Amino acid sequence: MAHSGAKGTVPPHEEAGSVPGGEAGGPLPDPSRTCIVTRAVLAKEDLLRFVVAPDHAIVPDLAGKLPGRGVWVSCSYAAVSAAAASNAFARSLKRAVSVPLDLADRVGQLLERRLIEALALANKAGAVIAGFVKVEEALGRGAVHVLLHASDGGADGVEKLDRKARAVQGEGQSTIHVVRAMSNAQLSLALGRANVVHAAVARGGTSRNILSEAGRLERYRSTRGGIGPSGRGIKA
Repeated sequence: MAHSGAKGTVPPHEEAGSVPGGEAGGPLPDPSRTCIVTRAVLAKEDLLRFVVAPDHAIVPDLAGKLPGRGVWVSCSYAAVSAAAASNAFARSLKRAVSVPLDLADRVGQLLERRLIEALALANKAGAVIAGFVKVEEALGRGAVHVLLHASDGGADGVEKLDRKARAVQGEGQSTIHVVRAMSNAQLSLALGRANVVHAAVARGGTSRNILSEAGRLERYRSTRGGIGPSGRGIKA
């Protein structure tokens, strides 16, 4: 099912939903964008970009690199669902477009895939360890930046490792971030091994990328009763 709008185009010098700023109306170095559903002006990292494919279908541009005029929606399952169910994309782009009604689910699957791929890249770089004992030892050495638990993992092992993380932080180690955004199957897929329940990532560029992707996925899920916050710091 598709939604259509009036024909026309966004002026070629404008990104739909951009908010100009700076002196004399010049653009900000990293301008904010306006959500086409809520009309809230947000930083780009709190929004999702969509573009029109050659077949006139709306497609998500989660990396923000696809060509064409983009429109922006809050990083929220509810907001994307509302955009798909209404004429929001066509109104903003001022042209007829086709919008799949399951767009919100597709976006959620793509966000999950990006997080799995980020963890897989970290693993290839040698920055990931897996298994309760190895993770516990790494925590003791102060070698953990991101602590990952399977969302469907047992509470006992999770609590033991979280307790260890709180203890080492109490001794002055840097903040350890906890991510519970992936299932056992997804962790296992990312790391290429069976039955991964606990894993850890060393500090560095790969860990920051994992935190960024996990945070975006959790913000997206939060409006449909998804797993609790990820990327949060363990409190000492």
